[in-house]
Amino acid sequence: MINKYSNVPLYSQLKNIIIEKIENGEYPPDTKIPSEQDFCELYNISRPTVRQAISELTNNGYLYKEKGKGTFVAKPKSLISVKSYTGFTDSILDNEITSEREIIFIDKITNKDYKKLDEVFSIAHNQVVEFAQVDYKSKNGEDVISLNTSYIPLNLFPDIIEDIKSKKPSYDILRGKYPLLPAKTKSTLEIMYTEQYEAQYLMIQPGQALFKISNIIFSKSGQVVEFVVSKYRADKCKLFFENAK
Repeated sequence: MINKYSNVPLYSQLKNIIIEKIENGEYPPDTKIPSEQDFCELYNISRPTVRQAISELTNNGYLYKEKGKGTFVAKPKSLISVKSYTGFTDSILDNEITSEREIIFIDKITNKDYKKLDEVFSIAHNQVVEFAQVDYKSKNGEDVISLNTSYIPLNLFPDIIEDIKSKKPSYDILRGKYPLLPAKTKSTLEIMYTEQYEAQYLMIQPGQALFKISNIIFSKSGQVVEFVVSKYRADKCKLFFENAK
């Protein structure tokens, strides 16, 4: 209940009450919460107090609003797992669940099309190396949570384009290629804001915050086997770090 004699602001107390009801299942995902007026009458507090609590919970991803319908409980955020050995999860070579991946674009390019590949794969200035470029969305149920681009060298995986088109899981792609198994990742995390291109695929408005994670994936032999750039919806995801000594 609300304690009007507490040093904790009333809107903050209401936020905590709503969060507790979400976490204990009293307010399940995608269900409508009581109206502002209902909260006012239930806890004997003012409408501005209720409005501030709901606004902050919406901004923090606990709630979402539908125009003309009300305010609803958001689905729990997906965990982006930062593992000690391979980093993030949205790798073509280290992800067996192909059903959660929706291919947008796949084609053959060279390092001359994207200069960043020279740096990542340590390519000599006059050398031309072919890559498979794969643009794809990752989903959690019906929710699109990230937009990803993977670059895989064709000299190491000559059949990768056909393998991806046929939805082969990573263990089939890597079968008989033990030295090329992903073993380590160097990852860079940045905050960016959605532009029109990302917005259309992530189904959000331009300007919304994203986690941009660039992953350089190394094989057991120390060779770079994949470069992945993933852009995650910050309102749908939270980071989970796991390290081993």
